[in-house]
Formats: sequence, structure tokens, C-alpha cells
Amino acid sequence: MTENLTKQEFIDKVFDYENETEWNYKGDTPCVIDFWAEWCGPCKMVAPVLEELSNEYDGKIKVYKVNTETEQELSGVFGIRSIPSLLFVPLGEKPQMAAGALPKESFIEAFKDVLGVEPANA
Repeated sequence: MTENLTKQEFIDKVFDYENETEWNYKGDTPCVIDFWAEWCGPCKMVAPVLEELSNEYDGKIKVYKVNTETEQELSGVFGIRSIPSLLFVPLGEKPQMAAGALPKESFIEAFKDVLGVEPANA
């Protein structure tokens, strides 16, 4: 299941960018963060794909969503210029950003290559 994050939840669960300068992911499971907005057509195409993947990868990957309209500070911190923008966060490594509405296959590939997570049926 996907989970919407506020600025404070992001600081608590992902990265405390107010007090840390070096990336330090707080989670114990790799995650992907979807920066989106209500009015964004491509975001609406990505949402059901991420929901489906969050169920398929349950326990292996967390899927977070950040509404760029209500969480403008977070969007600014990550330099979000276009949406959807997706931040892939592996354990112990720097995150990688991807922009645009990715097809499901691209997510599965990124989960494997960037996050080091194989599909449940692999």
C-alpha cells in the first residue's frame, strides 16, 4: 500500500534534511518516493501502477507519495521541476531520481538495478 508523506513524516521516515547534510536514509527497506500533484495527468497514470507494485513487493519496498502542492518545501529541497518525479532510495547508497510516467516494466527494472530487489515471483 502506498503512503502519503508530510514534511515531518519524510524527516522521520526517510531523511532529516534539516539536520543532516550527508544523505542518511532512515528506513530499513528500500523505498520509492513519488512526487505528484492532483492536477497532473501523467501522475494519475503512475498512481495505480505504484499501488499494484506496492502490493506485489509488499515487505520488500515501501512506496511513498509526496503531494508537491501541499509539500512545496520538500519539492524545493529535491529540486522537483517536473512531475511525476520518482526518487529511488536503496539501502546504504545514494538515491536516484527519475522523471516522467514510467511503465511498470521500468519500475521493475529500477527496483532490481537501483534498489537491488527482485520481484516476489523471481
